[in-house]
Amino acid sequence: MKIREAEKEDWPSIWPIFNEIVKAGETYAYQTDTTKEQGEKIWLAAPRKTFVFEAANQILGTYYIKTNQAGPGSHVCNCGYMVSSAARGKGVASSMCEHSQQTAKELGYKAMQFNFVASSNEGAVRLWGKLGFETVGRLPKAFNHPSKGYVDALVMYKWLQK
Repeated sequence: MKIREAEKEDWPSIWPIFNEIVKAGETYAYQTDTTKEQGEKIWLAAPRKTFVFEAANQILGTYYIKTNQAGPGSHVCNCGYMVSSAARGKGVASSMCEHSQQTAKELGYKAMQFNFVASSNEGAVRLWGKLGFETVGRLPKAFNHPSKGYVDALVMYKWLQK
């Protein structure tokens, strides 16, 4: 298995993962009817870099890294992670998050911030905490979960410098 920078040619393999997660509407604040073309712009074109987690020539996960804010906030990056349903619980997200932190440092970022983590996404909240992220903000009822209704969204942050 390896994590490598994504190429435009990877989009057909990333799309099923992206589509499944976005369509569910449980973790990302994207429109559930996001088209393949819109998804490609969101996930491949807009971020600074996008990566894929590959095993046996199959893409099992993907993440992007981008600058969170301009100007005086440009030392903080933001990442988003997606793992195929078949690969969940196998360490893919953990590996990608660790990789993204190293990548962030290499790109000159000093901190990483997750802007809008649905509090109902308990696995992600637990994993980010285990990997050193702190919940620094709570937005009451900011995420409209399709079955749980309005749940809090968390802002999670980690300073990457020693």
